Amino acid sequence: MIYPSFDPIAISFGPINIGWYGLMYLFGFAGGWIMGRQQCKRKHSQWTALMVDDVVFYAALGAILGGRIGYVLFYNFGYYLHNPLEIIQIWNGGMSFHGGLLGVIFAMWIFARKYKLSFFTISDFVAPCVAPGLAFGRFGNFINSELWGKITNSPLGMMMYDRQLDALVKRYPTQLLESLLEGILLGIILWIAGKKQKPTMFISGLFLILYGTFRSFAELFRMPDSHIGYLLGGWVTMGHILSLPMIAFGLILIFIAYSKNSKEHS
Repeated sequence: MIYPSFDPIAISFGPINIGWYGLMYLFGFAGGWIMGRQQCKRKHSQWTALMVDDVVFYAALGAILGGRIGYVLFYNFGYYLHNPLEIIQIWNGGMSFHGGLLGVIFAMWIFARKYKLSFFTISDFVAPCVAPGLAFGRFGNFINSELWGKITNSPLGMMMYDRQLDALVKRYPTQLLESLLEGILLGIILWIAGKKQKPTMFISGLFLILYGTFRSFAELFRMPDSHIGYLLGGWVTMGHILSLPMIAFGLILIFIAYSKNSKEHS
């Protein structure tokens, strides 16, 4: 496989350029909105279309602001400390999922207070809707030719020009792997799991476990950030470190969900 050359600019209107990376976020939010509207139609749903429109707006702000702030703090704080004006240049890439997750969590907390609902009632509904954003976001990384995997001789590798090495090399297209696992497969599993009513916190816990697991697996093939490198044992990355608490907290949520459910029905 050979990496196709992409023009990072998707659409131009005179001096105004719209990049593919930005469009991927737009597609992701649109996909999440469509999934939310479909969930409203389920028999056990207490959500309205207006609530979906509202929560998507809150989540979009949380994802963008949290994703950028998280990238700055977790991955490249020293650089942005000396180049603060570049923090707002999100069109050049540089978003952290874990930061975006924290941003969405904060946005859902505000939304829950507004509608006087429990936080996990909101998070269980929103969790499947995050998957399209993850899928499109990773494809945006692929278009931007960033976050590549390790050099390999595997037939799954893709020939691409490495600017640092100034040579053609064969690397794992881990952006596509993450788009498949963290976006498409994650979304399918959560969508199927939510067809029947589950105890509150279950879907949220399942999301955390699946994302943390899929991300940790992909990190085994992905190159670590050059300015961070491996943190332990020559293979543990920042992605691993940030994903482990997600898996642990997800397991706790599912345990609490079924413990409460069994008490209520005993």
